[in-house]
Amino acid sequence: MVMSKKTVAVVMGGYSDEYVVSLKSGQLIYDSLDRDLYDVHKVVILRDEWYFLGENDKKYAINKGDFSVTLDNNEQLKFDVCFNIIHGTPGENGILQAYWDAIGQTYTGCDFYQSALTFNKKDTLAVLSKYGIPSAKSVYLRKGEDINVDKIIDELGLPVFVKPNQSGSSLGISKVKEKSELIAATEIAFKEDDEILIESFLDGMEVSVGVIDFKGETIVLGITEIVPQNEFFDYEAKYEGASEEITPARIDAETTKRVEEISKRAYDSLGMSGFSRSEFILMDGIPYMLEMNTNPGFSPASILPQQAKIYGISIKDLCGNEVEKALNKFRN
Repeated sequence: MVMSKKTVAVVMGGYSDEYVVSLKSGQLIYDSLDRDLYDVHKVVILRDEWYFLGENDKKYAINKGDFSVTLDNNEQLKFDVCFNIIHGTPGENGILQAYWDAIGQTYTGCDFYQSALTFNKKDTLAVLSKYGIPSAKSVYLRKGEDINVDKIIDELGLPVFVKPNQSGSSLGISKVKEKSELIAATEIAFKEDDEILIESFLDGMEVSVGVIDFKGETIVLGITEIVPQNEFFDYEAKYEGASEEITPARIDAETTKRVEEISKRAYDSLGMSGFSRSEFILMDGIPYMLEMNTNPGFSPASILPQQAKIYGISIKDLCGNEVEKALNKFRN
């Protein structure tokens, strides 16, 4: 008996500046999914249009009522699974997942709650602290609140990092070394978000840890050491090659074990599924959590595919596992 192929939409794009990276990530997943098992299509979601890419890249509008598309000759196409690879809003902060839940559309990755929570750095760290996962000392500010520079510096010391609470790709982050620079740094962060975090500086090695659930088990794909050429792992370092990424990180066996244990605990404590990449600073052998990304970059140069390669899982199997998990979740 020949099983009919499942129809998969690789959903890419997004409303933030990260859409460029998402299109590259989507292309890799589109190229990698097994054509013997799936009919694979591309769907692009941008702020001003949602469209399906047909033959010769012809655009067809997505019907937002049920996420279907009407092709030539009035043929209606619906998708068995949406492979969500949008970085930033609306695919990484829960908005798209909540919409898909409402219309009954199956999708890969984590649920809307995990997306919304992890997109909010302050709330993620607050939840994870209950599970014994340490993070930097921080001060949280909303736009319009008075900023008491002296009090903040007394509490956190210098230097500090000023960052938007909800933003991907290290946009709007500054490292502040002088008291006089703090206000300007908050203004840069407030351009990205109405809430910001000011964090104490952790002087240590930055590592990026890929965690996924693969064939029913939470596994650490790899621990990558980030050696930025800039002051820290900013947008340029992340996407324009201004950093060295070393996998596996140059840490001893005991520290490796500790990072793996804490990364898995963070993943499982939040009820995560799908791809994730968590950032930590290692200081005196202790991993301090910075954030978790639930839809990390997946272009060929990105950290997660590099880790999978070293771990020995092919991109085809990695992506196929996501689709099968989504199908099984909604079968049960």
